[in-house]
Amino acid sequence: MKRLVEVFTAGCPLCDPVVKTVHQLACPSCEVKVYDLRKEGAEKAKSYGIARVPAVVVNGKMADCCRTTGVDTEVLKAAGVGVPL
Repeated sequence: MKRLVEVFTAGCPLCDPVVKTVHQLACPSCEVKVYDLRKEGAEKAKSYGIARVPAVVVNGKMADCCRTTGVDTEVLKAAGVGVPL
């Protein structure tokens, strides 16, 4: 079973580095899905309580950094992104 890492973006240049970072952190145990909220994923983002983007959700739980300051690689690693199962 893989860890599901969902990245929610607005499809803008400010979100692109976060998508790149998540892909770089991801390991074979991670399944990364990227949602451009202009096209898809708005209901899913709402169900997670996402109020700003970019935001990262790991196994159905929004990363703590996305609730406050923004995406932080150390917080994503602590949530398991890039850590083999």
